[in-house]
Amino acid sequence: MALSEDKLQALREKIRSFPTGPGLYFMKDAEEKVLYIGKGKNLRARVSSYFQPGANLAETRGPWIAEMLSRVADVDYLETAGEAEAILQEARLIKDIHPPYNTDLKDSKTFPYLEITTREDFPGVYITRSPNPRSRLFGPFTAVRDLRQVLGLLQKIFLFRTCTLEIRLDDPKRRFFRPCLLYHIRQCTAPCADKVSRRDYRRQIRDLIRFLGSKRSSYIEGLRRRMQEASRRQDFEEAARLRDRIRLLENLDKRGTAEEHVQPEVFFQDPTEALEKLQHLLKSPQPIRIIEGFDIAHLAGSETVGAMVQFIDGKPFKEGYRRFRIRAAGSSDDFAAIAEVISRRYKHALAGEELWPDLVLIDGGLGHLHAAEEALRSMGAPMPNLAAIAKREELIYLPGRAEPLRLSAISPVRKLLQYVRDEAHRFAQHYHHILRRKKMLEEE
Repeated sequence: MALSEDKLQALREKIRSFPTGPGLYFMKDAEEKVLYIGKGKNLRARVSSYFQPGANLAETRGPWIAEMLSRVADVDYLETAGEAEAILQEARLIKDIHPPYNTDLKDSKTFPYLEITTREDFPGVYITRSPNPRSRLFGPFTAVRDLRQVLGLLQKIFLFRTCTLEIRLDDPKRRFFRPCLLYHIRQCTAPCADKVSRRDYRRQIRDLIRFLGSKRSSYIEGLRRRMQEASRRQDFEEAARLRDRIRLLENLDKRGTAEEHVQPEVFFQDPTEALEKLQHLLKSPQPIRIIEGFDIAHLAGSETVGAMVQFIDGKPFKEGYRRFRIRAAGSSDDFAAIAEVISRRYKHALAGEELWPDLVLIDGGLGHLHAAEEALRSMGAPMPNLAAIAKREELIYLPGRAEPLRLSAISPVRKLLQYVRDEAHRFAQHYHHILRRKKMLEEE
């Protein structure tokens, strides 16, 4: 069913106030549910193109989009600092929200990082979609082809290795090793063949990290002067080469940060051992397959929200994620907020409409655990496995235990619980920031 002319006119009027810079736009139905998320370099122009008089959207954009527009009751937007942030935010929101009319970006596709293995004697530099979180990471980057090209350019400048050889400082056989072609064409200082000291090679890596972390403006300005000089000499081949080098270096800024644009699915590890040990730790007669993690987020007591993430067999199950705008609880009372979210979440399981999880994990300490326990008890619900994990000291609280558990940093159980807790925290914070910046996404 097509939108009425009055509704179309109201939407067009609203879109006239949209900014002309980059950002995301949201198509929503009458219940405020997000149907579709898109991005645009010019938000006003992009969104208005959907509502042009006489436009045949079924032909130009497909029947899927035409059907979606027939359900649209409102549109909204979120400005971003640039196109790169719009690309990364779009991908993250689609993965988190799963709008029904977004067919792309719901899968496990991830953006690449530039990884520097700084914990090695002679660090390597790589493009990867499976980085080690203990390495120095830059990104995620939005254009892998440009990243490959710029990596080659950076290697010519900083002479680092990109091979996957295991190079140890205490290996006496290095001095007999024959270096590859990159050494002979002066694109690597060949730590594999003991052609550079560890001290000098790590200085190269420090210079690279400093360059990647800076604005690079002075270096690029020098390239521009050389390009202009080459153009004045009518050496257009050299000018074009320098122009391409400048473009590649500027593309280094088409990236996010590992903290702000986190891709939790990138750092996933095999949880089999963790789940087996977790079952033993909880003394559970049944395997731990479904874990639901909860967190609360608020700013100075306003716009309190709760989030729930669901893991199945140790992996995030995005279709099971839920958001809750806190209603009855005190604005800054985390314990009351936890109790409210737990009650609202499990009333359906209590009625036999949904399955109970094998573990309910709360982000917090003993008070948060007691709040969840009391909420379940007041509902008359069967008590599932419960746990809470506190930040900083990473203590794990279990019902009936006077003292918390302190697992080692390398414990697979601790790592799994931290993963669930951190994903719940990220999901809650992400939703909360959106509520603060733009009152767009309501409780699903």
